[in-house]
Order: sequence, then C-alpha cells, then structure tokens
Amino acid sequence: MGDLLLVRHGETEWSLSGQHTSFTDLPLTEHGEEQAKSLAPLLSGRTFSLALTSPLSRAVRTAELAGVTGAVPDPDLHEWDYGAYEGVTTVEIHRLRPAWDLWTDGVPPGPDGHPGESPAEVGRRADRVLARVDAALGDGDGDVVLVAHAHFLRVLTARRLGLAPAEGRLFQLATGTVSRLSTEHGRPVVAEWNVRA
Repeated sequence: MGDLLLVRHGETEWSLSGQHTSFTDLPLTEHGEEQAKSLAPLLSGRTFSLALTSPLSRAVRTAELAGVTGAVPDPDLHEWDYGAYEGVTTVEIHRLRPAWDLWTDGVPPGPDGHPGESPAEVGRRADRVLARVDAALGDGDGDVVLVAHAHFLRVLTARRLGLAPAEGRLFQLATGTVSRLSTEHGRPVVAEWNVRA
C-alpha cells in the first residue's frame, strides 16, 4: 500500500501575518513560490495514483511549482470556512473573546455563502476525501498526494489516525512543507511531518 502525502501550500501575505484565510483567494508570495519549487525533489520519483488539490490558487500554484502533474481540484480540500473571522488574526479575536479556540469554539457566520464551519463539519469533508484516498491506495498503483491548507490538512490527519476532528490541534503544519502518512502493522501512522527540502 502506498503513502498519503500532504502538501501545505507556500506562503501568502496572510499566512505570513497570521490572518485566517479560507475563501479569500490570495496568491503565493515570492517566498511562497520558492517554497513550492523547493518541494519538487521531495515528490519526484513517486508515482501518484491520485493527486488532488484545493481549488484555491495558492494550492493549485503550489502543486504546479512542486511538479505535481494532473492534480484535480476538489472542493472538499478547501480550507476551513472561517466565517466572520476571515482576514482576522487570533490576537485580534482574543481582544474580544479571550478564551476563544478555533478547535473547540468554531467561528461565527460570515458573509453570504460563508457561514463558517465547526470542527465536525470540516471533519466530514476530510472523511469524504479519505474515502477517495483509500480507494486510490487500494488499487496499489502508487501514492496519493493532497495539496491544500493547514487547518484542513490537520483535521484530515486527525481523522486518518482515528482521532476526533478537533484533535487536529495537535499537528502544527508550516507553509511549503510535505508530510507523509503511512502504515505500520496495518495501522495509520505519521511517518514524516513538516519536511522541507
């Protein structure tokens, strides 16, 4: 059975400033483009039975620069919908809600079409993606690569390991990195995390 590779997109202006970025479609910074290019050696030489990317340009561009060919945009790989907290930093939120925690409290509704999501809602999307991953890995024709966003990939990792969606809080994920989920004795494990070239 192959491995599941998770690629977090390269740096954007908002990932650099710490602003929550879900539906705002920001491009990579120059440094973010360099981060994405640097991932190519970590992914080369692998055969992918499935390559999926978030539909947002920062993920699509990262996939292109990292040499992931044939990646299919999948709306389920979209970042956690931050609702009213889009573009707002955790420091700013804590000024009004000192005890707020994304992983337990979720977010308030935002503009039309962006009601925000709870950890459980993000977990349901992650479970749908993992069903596709399992089908592709079951074919035995290589690895699977997902190019997406920090909070979504953290929830997906928790679900892959059999944990509740909110346990994604345990997996800090940096921009422009590759992480590898594998198996050991038939159980899912974290084999590598936050790898850079």
